[in-house]
Amino acid sequence: MDGKKVSESIVTTAQLMNPENANPAGNVHGGDIMKLIDTAGGVAASRHARAHTVTASIDRIDFHHPVFIGDFLILKASVNFVGKTSMEVGVRVEAENIITGEKRHTGSAYLTFVALDANKRPMPLPPLMLETDVDKHRNAEAAERRLMRLAEKKNEKE
Repeated sequence: MDGKKVSESIVTTAQLMNPENANPAGNVHGGDIMKLIDTAGGVAASRHARAHTVTASIDRIDFHHPVFIGDFLILKASVNFVGKTSMEVGVRVEAENIITGEKRHTGSAYLTFVALDANKRPMPLPPLMLETDVDKHRNAEAAERRLMRLAEKKNEKE
């Protein structure tokens, strides 16, 4: 199976935050942002696998700054690590004030996806080809997170 470059599956998506996305104070619900994160991450995973993918886990989501009604939310997703049947995708969330042009890094997340074959069973994935120093750095950090996830699963079973 041929490998795939990180750059082949990068996803950038954006959405304007409207009143239906927010609470009465005008802050966008974290759940709305999480859904967008999951969608962007899933598309990056599916582009890598060229198959349907499902979310297996979310390691963490960190919200650094609030998002408000009227902000233009920009999500950037890329595959960081690929195992046999699962892969980690990182998603960066930025909010742009479309009036001032100010951009804020508002959140980050790491998600694990599994690709499914026609029988809805996990399928082997193409290896990840690392092209840049950034790719290599993200891959090394993702490999460490993977080891922590596996250790946690082992502890849960015991």
